[in-house]
Amino acid sequence: MQKFTRLTAIAAPLVRPNIDTDALIPGHQLTFIAKSGFARGLFCDWRFENPKDSDEARRENPDFVLNRAPYREAKILLAGGNFACGSSREAAVWALRDWGIRCIVAPSYGPIFYASCFKNGLLPVVLAQETVDALAAEVEASNGVQPLTVDLVTCAVTTASGRDYPFSVATNLRRMLLEGLDHIDATLTLRAAIESFETRDRGKRPWVHARERRESAAP
Repeated sequence: MQKFTRLTAIAAPLVRPNIDTDALIPGHQLTFIAKSGFARGLFCDWRFENPKDSDEARRENPDFVLNRAPYREAKILLAGGNFACGSSREAAVWALRDWGIRCIVAPSYGPIFYASCFKNGLLPVVLAQETVDALAAEVEASNGVQPLTVDLVTCAVTTASGRDYPFSVATNLRRMLLEGLDHIDATLTLRAAIESFETRDRGKRPWVHARERRESAAP
């Protein structure tokens, strides 16, 4: 998984409350099984005037933020409360990641989406509504050209004017992103302790491991 340590990038303001996962990646875009290729469907019903047409025939909605420069290049998304509520589709995270978004800043998140972000290399930052509004106002005042910096080492969002906004992340989730670990990788960092326990347990409870011994002895 890709590490996240420090990101300085264009931030796109989309500070609407209750943006659900069906808005992030509509059901009519879930036509294949993969973990990539979903960028074309990100906010599809909002980005295009005719979203269900073929890619070649689609007409962009010029008013949607990600269709405007410089926000097309955004890697940070400023969002409203309860972001990514609704269904549990992990493709919502994949679509943001494939577009190039590495960080979302919002007052709150759908809990399943929030957990999925850490499994896919995205950082969901939680800041108060008034703080997100202030960040969006500063970004818009510069017509989007002034970037934001999100630093997971220091746990702070910094504006181009030098204003810092601290945030917090659970220790285990922060470590996963800093080191680029998914849940399996994080578990395997404890391999020595796991193997030591298994060795002790074979001696204490041999009947539990009887099948394991039979399988290892099989020709």
